[in-house]
Amino acid sequence: MRLSILGLSLAGTVCIAPLAAQAQAPLTVYCSILEEQCRVGVAAFEKATGAKVTMVRKSTGETLAQIRAEASNPRADVWWGGPGDSHIQAAEEGLTAAYKSPMLPQLHDWAVRFAEQAGYRSTGTYLGALGIGYNTKVLASRNLPEPKCWADLLDPKYRDEVQVSDPNSSGTAYVFLATLVQLMGEDKAFDYMKALHRNINQYTKSGAAPVKAVALGETAIGIAFMHDMVTMIADGAPVKTVAPCEGTGYETGSVSIVKGGKNPEMAQKFVDWALSAEAQKLVGADLKIYSIPSNKGAPVSPDAPKLGEMKLITYDTAKYGSVAERTRLLRKWDAEVKSAAK
Repeated sequence: MRLSILGLSLAGTVCIAPLAAQAQAPLTVYCSILEEQCRVGVAAFEKATGAKVTMVRKSTGETLAQIRAEASNPRADVWWGGPGDSHIQAAEEGLTAAYKSPMLPQLHDWAVRFAEQAGYRSTGTYLGALGIGYNTKVLASRNLPEPKCWADLLDPKYRDEVQVSDPNSSGTAYVFLATLVQLMGEDKAFDYMKALHRNINQYTKSGAAPVKAVALGETAIGIAFMHDMVTMIADGAPVKTVAPCEGTGYETGSVSIVKGGKNPEMAQKFVDWALSAEAQKLVGADLKIYSIPSNKGAPVSPDAPKLGEMKLITYDTAKYGSVAERTRLLRKWDAEVKSAAK
């Protein structure tokens, strides 16, 4: 599959006038992108609107669990970032509110389709492809080959050299799980993950942790979103990243309004801001984040992964973000993969 999203055209911009001072609780944003993106974005929104924002940064799975636990008395107003599968599940469970942002005409078709699939309870803000990252110095020092395909990672030479996050807490790892099922078929995918288990040195809580571990040389190989690996490369780490030869999946990073939040009007303004070209440039290209922004007017770095050159599967976000499918696959992964002997 080739996504026709690389030819960007400039679009209009969003203007959010500062609000008159008023006594109201701060806007609470649960953020599942990188910590620096969360901090910079929230500060910019506060400056643009005069609003006060409380930000809590957690991984995607943890955030979904918290929103679910707080459903009877929501503490958050907005959930910003993280793969769309989890946002779709939150929408299906009635945890998020429908909002058809006026920014939709400025977005790429893939982001609009995602919003439609979510019943407008979530909207795509960025796209990132899953891949393999590896530390070239570590591989050379251990006389290990550079992997190019998913199948390569099963080589016994890589025992305890591969790191990936836990799909129960990490949206990144759930995309990996769902990608393999769609790419290989469920039986072969679980056979693959059970074989890969022997080479895994750690299942981390956060999807970003393997990226940092690869950059620091704490692990030779990591499975993560390629744009996060490119950030490490831009910072000078001896890292390479590759889209596996068999094909790979991708995330549609998303933003959603939490149903029953205390500041629904301000939450809508935050969503409009997060979908603007200015915001996506600020927390994307300006911070050397190399995902593909959903706003057609936001710049894409020439160093960003070239999606048109990869074998991308037709990732079924609606199916694999559903409560039933997600719950079933995670239970099966816990029983057959994580608990397996090495």
